[in-house]
Amino acid sequence: MANNILFLTLRTFSATGGIEKVCRILGKALYENSIENHQPFEMSSMYDNSSDAEGNLYFPAENFNGYGVKKLNFIAAMVKKGVKADTVILSHINLLMVGWMIKKISPSTKIILLAHGIEIWDAISNHKRKMLRSCDQVVSVSRYTMNNIIASHGLDKKRCSVLNNCLDPFLAIPSVNKKLPALLQKYGLNKDDRILMTLTRLSSKERYKGYDKVISAIANLKDRLEVKYLIAGSYDEQEKKFLQEIINNLQLQDRVILAGFIQDEELEAHFALSEVYVMPSRKEGFGIVFIEAMYYGLPVIAGNKDGSTDALLDGKLGQLVDPENTEEITRALETVLENPLTYKPDHQLLMNNFGYETYKRKLHRLLQLTNAPVTN
Repeated sequence: MANNILFLTLRTFSATGGIEKVCRILGKALYENSIENHQPFEMSSMYDNSSDAEGNLYFPAENFNGYGVKKLNFIAAMVKKGVKADTVILSHINLLMVGWMIKKISPSTKIILLAHGIEIWDAISNHKRKMLRSCDQVVSVSRYTMNNIIASHGLDKKRCSVLNNCLDPFLAIPSVNKKLPALLQKYGLNKDDRILMTLTRLSSKERYKGYDKVISAIANLKDRLEVKYLIAGSYDEQEKKFLQEIINNLQLQDRVILAGFIQDEELEAHFALSEVYVMPSRKEGFGIVFIEAMYYGLPVIAGNKDGSTDALLDGKLGQLVDPENTEEITRALETVLENPLTYKPDHQLLMNNFGYETYKRKLHRLLQLTNAPVTN
């Protein structure tokens, strides 16, 4: 019997963040599963416009509806459609009310919530916790996120599962194998510089990515290694000021570059510019950028206290360090820089665990288990 699936998102095409990337990839996987298994599939977004999906590579635009911030229209339409669906997937905790309303009207409809990271770790209201517990499955992007949810919100472990994020199937095949002169000139770098890279949003409200610790580690190394540090990503003025003060105090003005926002199509060239990708985060839900950096062959250093451990396969794909320990970060950087080829990630292991086809198989299995008849 066909399983009618409705996938609800906040944004899919009108923003470029990690959750939006997950939604696009999941939408593609759900669409392909629907074709292979003759299952009706529809995807709707609260904030996108329908036109935002035109020309996208992930699934036909006719399978997508955007409500352009008309929240009440979205809620009313999704409840009406949701009660007729077999499975409703919610991309974010902020869509819980829609899922809860559907479940109240149609108890047989399976509600699946995606849990990414910090948005669901913190304390929530009793009302929202009640809605959370009405979900048939809460699917987390990492074990760390799942364990936090169970501990914080008292969810039944049987209703919690993990589906790691995967590489975007449209990520460019590695082809840039040298430092492009235009980028070197742009950032005032030389082709012989040893370059570290971090790619993340720099926000004074989310100061947990560890780039400040990396800057301190570079200060420890500056008398032993000629290292440059490229921090890419959009930033607010308060965070820029915070980082500039650290850089000035440590006299690293010639070692640390704040690159600002870079386009997706420039990502490969920036990875090719670098020897090591480093981001010792403390509150990473998963860290898609880690697997992207490894896809392009970069050794990776990440924190050992959050979802980064899933992305690095508990250290099989990269180096895990205590994100609070500057000395440990310094040692890891020195070790990897001394022999980067030794720490080059295993591409086949990466693809076996985080390739798109692996993701799609895991998703199909998860949907089968969620919709299996309940047995006593």
